[in-house]
Amino acid sequence: MLNKHKALEKNSILMLIFTVITISIGGIIEIVPLFRMETTIEPVKGVRPYTPLELAGYNVYLREGCYNCHSQQIRPLRDEVERYGHYSLAAESMYDHPFQWGSKRTGPDLARVGGKYSDLWHIQHMIRPQDVVPESIMPPYAHLAKKGADLADIARDMEALRMVGVPYTDEQIANAYNDAVAQAQDESDYHDGLVERYSKVTMRNFDGQKTTTELDALIAYLQVLGTMAELKDYSHDGTKRSAE
Repeated sequence: MLNKHKALEKNSILMLIFTVITISIGGIIEIVPLFRMETTIEPVKGVRPYTPLELAGYNVYLREGCYNCHSQQIRPLRDEVERYGHYSLAAESMYDHPFQWGSKRTGPDLARVGGKYSDLWHIQHMIRPQDVVPESIMPPYAHLAKKGADLADIARDMEALRMVGVPYTDEQIANAYNDAVAQAQDESDYHDGLVERYSKVTMRNFDGQKTTTELDALIAYLQVLGTMAELKDYSHDGTKRSAE
């Protein structure tokens, strides 16, 4: 056995071939299971696809490059949990295409920003960030309040997401535009249908304007972040609590 190993070490080409084979086997064992989502993402109660308005806000978030300065991934470390809230669960990002975990934090993590601040706070923060956070270096995004949300093609966005696994139904896609407009209004004839199609949905005029703006959509998206999952089943040390 030792003689065979000696021959392998002396032959660089043979060593290279066996190295590639070994790495390939290890890579296949590690990577292939990840293609089975049911084995890598544990189902979490409450997590649902974004509503059409929240999805429009997600698109604005991507377009403006918010992920360059804000992460959406709270690690199960004491300092992060105490500052930002419960650690992030994989299932909370399962409908994000692409996901928004981020790679740096110029600003705070946003994984649990939903419900942390009022709509008015978000409006002021977008128009002039320094009015609410004096030390902020974030640029203003006042233009979002002046531009109507792009809802004409939101149904097509949902159809595309369904192709990659987001479980939007035909009914949700057919009512996408009306649901988006309804969510941004204090009162609407479509509120009942919206509630039937989406759980835990917040319906109100997010930016206080008569029309549905990009700021409406972005605030709707921010206000839902971290609010879907029922976190009472999970402890802060990274373990799942057993049912009592």
